[in-house]
Amino acid sequence: MDPWAQIASERRALADLLDTLTPEQWATPSLCGAWTVKEVAVHLTSGPSTSVGTFLKAMTRGRGRFDRANELLVDWRSGVEPAQVTAWLREYAEHRFSPPGMDWHAPFSDLRIHTQDIVVPLGVDAGVPHEPWRDVLGFLASKAAGRGFVPRGRPALTWAATDLDWAAGDGARVEGPARALATAMCGRAALAGELAGPGVPALQAWLRNR
Repeated sequence: MDPWAQIASERRALADLLDTLTPEQWATPSLCGAWTVKEVAVHLTSGPSTSVGTFLKAMTRGRGRFDRANELLVDWRSGVEPAQVTAWLREYAEHRFSPPGMDWHAPFSDLRIHTQDIVVPLGVDAGVPHEPWRDVLGFLASKAAGRGFVPRGRPALTWAATDLDWAAGDGARVEGPARALATAMCGRAALAGELAGPGVPALQAWLRNR
């Protein structure tokens, strides 16, 4: 499937899943910092739906920090009803927004990781195809992912998926299921117990000290 078509399909699938959640589930803490499930979902609509002016305002108030600007964009919209969030996901499903200097790998990886931020604490299945994790892992192992996707200080490791023919990196080996690798590479500890290899102690130390 065309990458942008895959992104559109997964945005719509996430909207369908979110429509089934109870108010308590929307308020569940996600894997992404202090954000709830709802706030993560709001974030996923920010890139495609935010005007240049609003983004520049957020960057100014965030003193040029991209992560702080993202937090502000979510704060400004966090009071909307859940139905509006899923409506935005569907409305902008085919939007081809990418951060400056990046291609489709960036929004796709962002969508995949944040979807896991939502579904893992809820104990539900995202229902996404498995093979595209290869593209996400490749992006997360690249230098480009250091610009806003991968927290600082991640140890140099060799990453290897046990459910895909994929490996990258240079250092002690860490292996496991693709989604566990991907979430750990982004600083989430929730699935790190599924990983093995001599590089796990260094990875766990980084995850604890973030």
